[in-house]
Amino acid sequence: MNFSELKDFLDEKADVYNNPEFINDDPVQIPHRFSLKQDIEIAGFLAATISWGNRKSIIKSAEKMLDIMGNSPYDFVMNYSQKDLDFIKDKSIHRTFNGEDFAYFITQFHKIYTENESLEELFLINEEENNFQHSIERFRQKFLGIEKHRTHKHVSSPYKNSSAKRIIMFLRWMTRKDNRGVDFGIWENIDQKFLSIPLDVHTGNISRKLGLISRTQNDWKTVEELDVIIRKFDEKDPAKYDFALFGLGVTKELF
Repeated sequence: MNFSELKDFLDEKADVYNNPEFINDDPVQIPHRFSLKQDIEIAGFLAATISWGNRKSIIKSAEKMLDIMGNSPYDFVMNYSQKDLDFIKDKSIHRTFNGEDFAYFITQFHKIYTENESLEELFLINEEENNFQHSIERFRQKFLGIEKHRTHKHVSSPYKNSSAKRIIMFLRWMTRKDNRGVDFGIWENIDQKFLSIPLDVHTGNISRKLGLISRTQNDWKTVEELDVIIRKFDEKDPAKYDFALFGLGVTKELF
């Protein structure tokens, strides 16, 4: 396919999957259970953080966290007791993300929301930047703190050449405004043109199959390589092609 044919093909596939039916089997359903901005952010960030492995398992584990928080994430984060944290620390949550990690996230959320109305304030893009690489790193510094903790491994770092797939996915949920019912678009001060594709084994393989990328690793350098081509397809909304790549991966249409 030439450039024009490939763009039309991906536009068509993005259109097919970017609709409310997508929510039913995807972790994005977790934040969709809420209407308060802070609830959406917390539930979304937690669901995105554990988004690896089987999607049904991810959703089940995220529901477990919601249950522990009384299905009121923001209220819980702002008003938990030490007894609550002690209870959580012994819990099994999702694979290597355990109760200790969950409790740590809760304490860090409390600190952040004591000083900020929204997580958006920690992800703002500076004038000279063209993607979220540096803003993710600034977020990591504020959210995780200086003192080393086992939980730091659950928040990936582009500076260490991670594709940061789960954070990029969370950023898509919060930032994209297209009124299709999947992404929330609740952040007003960050332009969706800066978004990238959440790169994992599936979107990476499909991108290579289509000739969008040449690098073999699914790392940050490859994220930036993919940025170049998808922004030529649509410079105002590049992340919509995540739906196309995801859909092609699910249907195995190209294999």
